Amino acid sequence: MLNAVLSGLVLGGMYALIAMGLTLQYGVARIMNLSYGELLIAAAFASYWLVTGSALNPLLGFALVVPLAFGLSYALYRVLLTPLVRRARSRDALEVDSILATFGMMFIVQGLMLMMFGGAYVSYSFLAIPVSVFGEAFAANRLIAFGLAVAIGLALYLALTRTRIGTAIRAVAVDPAAAQLVAIDVAWISALAFALGGALVAAAGVLISMFLTFSATSGVVFTMKALIIVVMGGVGNLLGCLVAGLALGLSEALVAAYIDPGLTLAVNFALFLAVLLVKPAGLFGRAAR
Repeated sequence: MLNAVLSGLVLGGMYALIAMGLTLQYGVARIMNLSYGELLIAAAFASYWLVTGSALNPLLGFALVVPLAFGLSYALYRVLLTPLVRRARSRDALEVDSILATFGMMFIVQGLMLMMFGGAYVSYSFLAIPVSVFGEAFAANRLIAFGLAVAIGLALYLALTRTRIGTAIRAVAVDPAAAQLVAIDVAWISALAFALGGALVAAAGVLISMFLTFSATSGVVFTMKALIIVVMGGVGNLLGCLVAGLALGLSEALVAAYIDPGLTLAVNFALFLAVLLVKPAGLFGRAAR
């Protein structure tokens, strides 16, 4: 039981980190990014390439991949998505346009990864040594990944709640029209939030690559789970992402350990539907009036 709970916490922490990036992109920039999981896998492959090709420590690769993902995501928003933002007559119209645009981008990124790395599952070994945690043997790489995910999530929360830029990001998420009235550059804040989301998913990709196998077509699973967590927790709510991510991770680990690993996806949707039946706006979301 303890081993299953620890595994669930690590997995849930990864899910929460992934979903925090998507909730920034969707909650602030209003971009429903269906290529989100492919960016995670691209970061995982970047870490894999640095480790196997250059013998670089993945923690050092982390420091290279995350800033690069931030810059690429910022450029992507400015070049590809800003024209969609300008022509959209409402936020709802922007959501539809962004779904179509990022759906196409998903296949482009996936195709490039298939061409470069093939369709086989890959992994690499990094600190896959047992560490005793409350008497249970647990892999050191999972503990490091979990610790970094917690640190990143805490830093993001403090940045959004204790800084002027964080306040501006939250203001745009609540009401972009009102944010403009107090001299907030909504276009820049939206681009920044989208880039932060890209950096977070890249960070999650590098951390996940340290202890999970992955392939060029694995991204859609992470996109789906990120969407489930964002909706379950409440769109734009970081605490909701944390709680929903941990709930999914723990449920998957317990079901895999005591029932059947093939039912993990089913329990995800069962938990998702149960939450929506009780609170349609999500665990920490507020119903629209």
